[in-house]
Amino acid sequence: MTKQRRRSLILVGALVGLVVVALVVIFSSEEEDGTVRMARANWDSGYAQAEIYASLIEELGYEVTDPSEHELGPLNFYPALRTGQYDLWANGWFPNHDLFLDFETAAGLSTEGEIEPVGVQVGGGGREGYLVDKATADRLGLSAMSQLSDRSVAAEFDTDGDGTADLYGCNEDWGCAQIIDGHIADSGWGANVEQDSGNYNDLIGEVRARVDAGQPVLFYGWTPNWTYTVLTPGENVVWLDSAFEVNDIRAVANADFLDSHPDIRSLLEQVKIDLGWIATQNERMAAGGYTQEHIRADAMQWIEENRSKVNGWLENARAAS
Repeated sequence: MTKQRRRSLILVGALVGLVVVALVVIFSSEEEDGTVRMARANWDSGYAQAEIYASLIEELGYEVTDPSEHELGPLNFYPALRTGQYDLWANGWFPNHDLFLDFETAAGLSTEGEIEPVGVQVGGGGREGYLVDKATADRLGLSAMSQLSDRSVAAEFDTDGDGTADLYGCNEDWGCAQIIDGHIADSGWGANVEQDSGNYNDLIGEVRARVDAGQPVLFYGWTPNWTYTVLTPGENVVWLDSAFEVNDIRAVANADFLDSHPDIRSLLEQVKIDLGWIATQNERMAAGGYTQEHIRADAMQWIEENRSKVNGWLENARAAS
């Protein structure tokens, strides 16, 4: 596995994001008036939520682009949202994504438009942090990342022979990748740890293989996520105390779009989705054989099972317009 350094990631990512926006503008046809341009995040644990939001906005009478055809990582989505190429998504994580709200300042770029988190879809629903296999945690008495400041402890998680711990991390275009790099740069244990970045599902495949083989492994994880059903804290893995904060999952939209669509703003302010339902849906996806049609069917079933609440949200939204 190649270790990917990201010393200039924020600037490069911003430039790539703006290039993507420009190419989409040049090569795609202009959306008709009234069409809501919605994207979704490139992690599957948020697919169903995106479908729920898209369907509810359609019930307000709008056409909505298919989120599954506009899948982006935060590094590219937020610049596109700021410039108005997209109107919203349902997959904001805060405070994890706070850095993207200040993105143009951090990157030294100038773009027009503001973006705004709206409502709280799942309050405190996004836990993230570092985990290790339970066997190694029990053997070494591990409970906190700070213990990796001992180089001999960190070396337990060395997979490439350089003496430092290999931390199976995040996709490069996710906020967690940059947060992890910040922890490595600023923490006492950081000199003994390197982040391995890549496709998260591929990385987790390697993590599972090491756990199953009884080999030490250090990795980043989050909930809600299907991995929780196969890498279960307390059973075969253990959370380590670290500097990650609990996240709220929130919709995020272009501020000008919200000002022009008070009914959609009202809807986004009201929608709440139960964390338990998300976890159960993610577990079904993890079983395999899931298609976009299955995800859409899950979303429609959730809407019908919550029709009384949904109708109230829609009534309030229509009144706001």
